Amino acid sequence: MEQKVLVAYGTVNGSTQEIAETVAEVLRTTGITAEVLPARSVTELDRYEAVVVGGALYAGRWHKDARRFVRRHRGALAHRPVWFFSSGPLDSTASQRDIPPVPGVKRAMARLDARGHVTFGGCLTEGAQGRIARMILRNGKGGDFRDFAAIEHWAAGVAKEVGAMTHG
Repeated sequence: MEQKVLVAYGTVNGSTQEIAETVAEVLRTTGITAEVLPARSVTELDRYEAVVVGGALYAGRWHKDARRFVRRHRGALAHRPVWFFSSGPLDSTASQRDIPPVPGVKRAMARLDARGHVTFGGCLTEGAQGRIARMILRNGKGGDFRDFAAIEHWAAGVAKEVGAMTHG
């Protein structure tokens, strides 16, 4: 039986989308069909056996599209395996230690019995949208802190769990 996984994301400047695409690529290398979609564009989850939801972090909150996705599809998500990821810190802390989910994500994880969560470093580079983003860049605090090796490693763990669902 073919496993189909949705990787939905909420992003402002595209950095979280690139993480979602990397997760999906890793899933595909293991024979899983993975679809990457902006969280706000998803209307139903019927064709997916599992879901990964990613959101950029802003001021201690998950991107509104990721939050709304989880709220809108709560019923469907409760009946399938779910993993969450966040992208946020504009420094190397995410590579140095495990950063717990922000309170809203933690509550959603508990409600949905999520299989896991990870926080990856964020990315904010020249040309980013938003007043706060521009202020951060002006203060010299931008950069790309995503660790694609860590993203691939985490995605491989998700792939292994999804694969085990078919065989076990």
